[in-house]
Amino acid sequence: MQRAPTDRADVCVVGAGPAGALVASRLASDGHDVTVLEAGRRFDFEDRQDQMEQSIRPGERGDIWEMGGERDDYSNNGNRTYPLNVSRVKGVGGSTLHWQGMVMRMHPADFAGDHDNDDPAWPISYDDLRPYYAEAERALGVAGVAEDNPFAPARDGPYPMPGFPPSYSDSLFAEACANLGITLHSVPNARNSESYDGRGQCVGYGTCQPVCPSGAKYDATVHIEDAEAAGATVIDRVPVQRLETDADDRISAAVYVTPDGTEHRQEAREFVLAAGGVEIPRLLLLSADEDHPDGLANSSGAVGRYFMDHLFAGSGGTLDRETRQNHVGFITSESHQFYDDPGGAIQHAGTGETVVAESDDAYSPIKLEFLNYAGPSPVEIALNGDDWGDPMLDEVRDAYGNSIAMGGLVGQPPRWENRVTLDPRVTDDHGNPVPDIRWSWGDRVRRSISRANAIQHAVLDELGADIAWTANVDGGSGPAYHHMGTTRMGTDPDESVVNPQLRSHDHSNLSIASSSVFVTAGSMNPTLTIAALALKCAAHLGERL
Repeated sequence: MQRAPTDRADVCVVGAGPAGALVASRLASDGHDVTVLEAGRRFDFEDRQDQMEQSIRPGERGDIWEMGGERDDYSNNGNRTYPLNVSRVKGVGGSTLHWQGMVMRMHPADFAGDHDNDDPAWPISYDDLRPYYAEAERALGVAGVAEDNPFAPARDGPYPMPGFPPSYSDSLFAEACANLGITLHSVPNARNSESYDGRGQCVGYGTCQPVCPSGAKYDATVHIEDAEAAGATVIDRVPVQRLETDADDRISAAVYVTPDGTEHRQEAREFVLAAGGVEIPRLLLLSADEDHPDGLANSSGAVGRYFMDHLFAGSGGTLDRETRQNHVGFITSESHQFYDDPGGAIQHAGTGETVVAESDDAYSPIKLEFLNYAGPSPVEIALNGDDWGDPMLDEVRDAYGNSIAMGGLVGQPPRWENRVTLDPRVTDDHGNPVPDIRWSWGDRVRRSISRANAIQHAVLDELGADIAWTANVDGGSGPAYHHMGTTRMGTDPDESVVNPQLRSHDHSNLSIASSSVFVTAGSMNPTLTIAALALKCAAHLGERL
């Protein structure tokens, strides 16, 4: 592939994940010259069935998206270990190549800072982002039911596709939750419930994570291909080493390296960073020079600061009846009842007994999930066993079919000390300091995880489950790998990195489209908000161009 820079482009986008792909697609479709620089390689769609087999065959899995090694090294010098490479994909499509595909809107209270905790407000409101949310749902192709979630924010019209029906295990949860006064509702998914945008409907491979072989689940290669069809140039395997500035403090070039070690400068009128909440602050810090000793876009000192994630809380076990575990590879039912009211009580409808008491403590919002993939799959049991024929069938029957579990997310508050910085003691394959994740939880996160666990145990007890495990503050809980907050949005240049138009306070032609601009984490999966912000960024860029 020709990896030389293009003639001076209108826009240079760094990163070919969902944000970069959407920005590139929209701007190229409007007639602008766009160049996308991606650190990882372009994966062949035709390999996905082989990747699926690799992912489920014991002893051969490895990392089907080729993460790891010197290129992807990182450090943990904070209070907690953050296993960064568990979730990253460097390649065209980014993390959407192996994401779960859940796409909920954040709530108005998330933007307004109206939760009963210390989360600050965003400089934009839900209504500001509302039209971009709708546009993002159309772009990704979202299947959902608009009417069944009484806790969801206001929207205009139905989802682009009908929602997926509840699973069999959802029906078991629904009965128990009804007894406890907990409302279940559907989950919007960025996967096709019917043919959409040239892609077929979901055929139920069930390996959504780590790979969708059919392409029914959205990934960002969709919009990369759209961008290329509109004239954009996408260059893979060219990690950007640094950004350079001119005499007017505008970004003049992105300096990248090709696989043969050749260094190039890509010039453009505008630059967009869309490489995620870890690599974006790392690149800005790596771009330090004599005029910017603390890195680019960092006059506030906030680059890399306020790193946030969602924490997983969950519990599960077995029932004395069939649950049809792993029949569906994604989540079809949730409850957002405790999102805006995490301290709400639970009372048993039949007995009137208070099962979970009301609490006035400050919590993060709590999102409850009813898992369709609890316990081992029959394929996993068979492939990992030593038996064949009837003995193997007996083993599968004994170990499969009655597992059940709940999950949930709680968000971290933005904390100055949680950050992405550089570790000069460890370098990557180009000699650059690797990202150092300095991560800690805090009391509110621990309280919120425990609160979610209490609700989950109440539901599982009502089901009559034999609870076998709990992911809690003492073990099992960990990040959902939603990197947020390292180049936060704000109106005050002394406290934030980008303005509400997603443009750097310090460099007039530098924009950031990423979850790194999130002011708070909420507790909703972030990809739809990332997509909406990317479309907002593209709109503002289009106006300037």
